[in-house]
Amino acid sequence: MADESEAQTITRAIKRVLDEGSRGVLATLLEMPASASSSLMVGSKLLRLETGEVIGGLGDPELEEAVARQAQDFLETRDGTKSFRVEEFAPDLTSFRSALLLFERIEAEPHLVIAGAGHVGAALARLASMLAYRVTLIDDRSQFVTRDLFSAKSEKDIELVQAENWEDAIRVAVAKGRGVSVAIVTRGHKEDEECLRAALAVKPDYVGMIGSKRRTNIVLEKLRESGADEERLQRVHAPIGLDLGAVSPEEVALAILAEIVAARLGGSGAPLSHSRRR
Repeated sequence: MADESEAQTITRAIKRVLDEGSRGVLATLLEMPASASSSLMVGSKLLRLETGEVIGGLGDPELEEAVARQAQDFLETRDGTKSFRVEEFAPDLTSFRSALLLFERIEAEPHLVIAGAGHVGAALARLASMLAYRVTLIDDRSQFVTRDLFSAKSEKDIELVQAENWEDAIRVAVAKGRGVSVAIVTRGHKEDEECLRAALAVKPDYVGMIGSKRRTNIVLEKLRESGADEERLQRVHAPIGLDLGAVSPEEVALAILAEIVAARLGGSGAPLSHSRRR
């Protein structure tokens, strides 16, 4: 088989990033100064993975090193795409100072797995889908996961799963866990325990469980007694959600998703007005 082209190698790496739930930054050379080396070509690409691996190239080692560093800095921001002149991040590279590069974040859309398709679970699925989350809604009752209940345009991409076995369904849906949040909103202790045990085993980024403090503590204590890892138990958000004074299923769903977004993006959940300088 012939060697892969650089473009094919980058494409394969991007697919791997998306499949694994990891992150990376793709830098594309958009403009270059007339005085630049002929080895530089507009359209050249460099991909930096969060592991530090660099794939592809721009035609100059010094430029590639500087762009890789900038890609790492860009990865720590919340920006999706942004263009930079080299002079903005590597002014010492005088021959490339006016070169323009586009930086693009490579990251799969956030995935929310919801265990329990009752009123809260269904409302949460609808709200998350509106916020561009990939949504998987699981229930062991077939009548709760029928397409007729989720027929609006914004709801058609919600994946509906009838669970023959809660633990198996959770494990399959969460897969490798990166970029995945799990909201456990089932109808009882038994189902909560099964779902939480499965979720802890596959290590998603976020796990939350609905219920009163007493109810959630009962489930957590059962798992603790069965040998569950204490560090993982401490990371469970239970009861799930921010304190919004929510009452209706839609309000509860909003409180849950607000906490998930805050956990994913590093927000505090505090009112923005409290951070204003007085």
